[in-house]
Amino acid sequence: MTGYGRSETLVGGRILIVEIKSLNHRNLEIGCRGGNGLGPLEISIKKKIAERVFRGRVEVILRFESDMEATGTNLLKVDLPLVREYYAILKQIRSDLELDDPITLDMVVSIKNGIYTAEPEYTDDETWIIIEEGIEKALAALMEMKEKEGSQLYKDFMTRIDVIRKYCESIASRAPQVVLEYRKRLLERIEELAADVEIDQARLAQETALMADKMDITEELVRLESHINHFAGLLESNEPVGRQLDFIAQEMHREINTVGSKSGDIEIARSVIDVKTELAKIREQVQNIE
Repeated sequence: MTGYGRSETLVGGRILIVEIKSLNHRNLEIGCRGGNGLGPLEISIKKKIAERVFRGRVEVILRFESDMEATGTNLLKVDLPLVREYYAILKQIRSDLELDDPITLDMVVSIKNGIYTAEPEYTDDETWIIIEEGIEKALAALMEMKEKEGSQLYKDFMTRIDVIRKYCESIASRAPQVVLEYRKRLLERIEELAADVEIDQARLAQETALMADKMDITEELVRLESHINHFAGLLESNEPVGRQLDFIAQEMHREINTVGSKSGDIEIARSVIDVKTELAKIREQVQNIE
């Protein structure tokens, strides 16, 4: 499910801002972006996220902002050896090419990495506890947003499951009538083609029984009902069930497909299309479930 969480935590005179964004994805993918000082903690950060999030593409952004009142210092640093080397090279180029252009402060300031933001290594246990606190706060906000979305998805799923049940009941009640209508059409066709020939009732019953067996969709409807109940039961679970729901939705689609191909009835075919429409919407939304 999609979601967003943000937190601010004071770490060593600096404000740690943690942002966690979650997007829909079949598997769990965690990306972590932050300053160089957070590199050694990336594995720990990903493990912490994986404790609460089980599915989706998650982006974790960590950055520091200076709290000047707390530090009283400037976080910008100058790499003087690098600047001097650049300056010497610029002087050499100016001399070799016999240029009159002066070497200005603007040129020196524009030197890449000459002026940079200091990024200390936050690897000690005490600092990790504070960073972990910031991650947990952001995760809590993320999960709160996801729970709200999950509540809406639950209502949507249950509504669609109820609709599918009604269509299945309609199909089940129609199925016996399909066999009777087939027998009637067969009898009318025989009488039309052989009006003066006595009809073999035993043979007619045999043909009707064979067709009834071929068109029987009882097993498919029973399995479909079982899948529906299983799906609804999993929606009540507090465990990650997204992949299971996805699989069950595929199985429901397979069963209703078989119902449509076996019945050969227009009315049942219409109900099958309606069920498949609801299942398509369910399968799309299931991708949002962990």
